[in-house]
Amino acid sequence: MSVAEKTIIRSARKAKGHGHLRRAEILEAAERIFIAYGYEGATIRKIADEVGVSSTALYVHFRDKGEILAEICANTFNELYEITAAIAAENLAPMEKLRRMLESYVDFGLANPSAYRLVYGATPMSLSEEQRKAMDAVQWRPYGPFNEAITAAVEGGHLKADARLASEIFWMGSHGLIELLLTRPANPWVESAKLKATMIDTLFYGLVRT
Repeated sequence: MSVAEKTIIRSARKAKGHGHLRRAEILEAAERIFIAYGYEGATIRKIADEVGVSSTALYVHFRDKGEILAEICANTFNELYEITAAIAAENLAPMEKLRRMLESYVDFGLANPSAYRLVYGATPMSLSEEQRKAMDAVQWRPYGPFNEAITAAVEGGHLKADARLASEIFWMGSHGLIELLLTRPANPWVESAKLKATMIDTLFYGLVRT
């Protein structure tokens, strides 16, 4: 590499990190790199280059790429939990609460495509036991308020299925919609808002007692 090229690279480097702001930049860049290259194909160097810092500077914030992935997952699940818990706290009828949760789940997935695909993808085998435990500790948090809403709907006689079956059907249907819209963006789909509303209606019509 020529001296001129090295000078260009150094000039592209950003100023020394600024705490939470720099950490957030690293997480956002890592999402893009993990999606583009896969977890195994991603490297600290690639993430650092995406941010515009040296690998050494990145190590100030994270020990390895496994720790980065674990934090992305934790942040995503915690954000989804906050959304779901806020709906759970509203004074709504059970089925209206359930519909709002499903709508917000689809909206969240479509608004956060990289994070969503990462957290619901396969957990890399190369993660440490500590990192796996950290991910396991948060991944079911959003399911708590959702399961409570399902249980209330079943106990109120609104659903044909039991709580577990109903929750899995609602979740799988919503997840399939999100996944196809994210992974096949070039397909000439019907407008996403219409797909979302009709999908939820279809799930409701199949499970709701009339």
